[in-house]
Amino acid sequence: MAERRFILIAGRTAKQGRQINVGKDTADYEEIVTTLTMHPEDMKALGVSPGGTVRVRTEYGEAVFRCQAGKVPAGIVFVPYGPPTCRLMGGDTDGTGMPTSKGWEVEIEPVEAVPEGSVDPAGI
Repeated sequence: MAERRFILIAGRTAKQGRQINVGKDTADYEEIVTTLTMHPEDMKALGVSPGGTVRVRTEYGEAVFRCQAGKVPAGIVFVPYGPPTCRLMGGDTDGTGMPTSKGWEVEIEPVEAVPEGSVDPAGI
């Protein structure tokens, strides 16, 4: 399957905020920050099933996420901030102290799931 271009929005979620108080070194937190939300029709067009994995690329880097269907507009994907999204960001902050994290044009392609316990160079 060929990759497709999407607009990525990274941000915080209430669930993520609650989990930060529990700790970032937990499986629950990792699951939150490695899950990408995509419109169901985009998942179908890309050939990705719920729980499937995708590789996201920007001009700065790439990361692998688990994919879930959600209420986002077609052509847009959402990922909570975390170590995987940091791999996608550049260093320019436009004087704000925070790298641009909204409206990135990204390439997404389906990939095989990484077996548990193995090391993935893309960082899942």
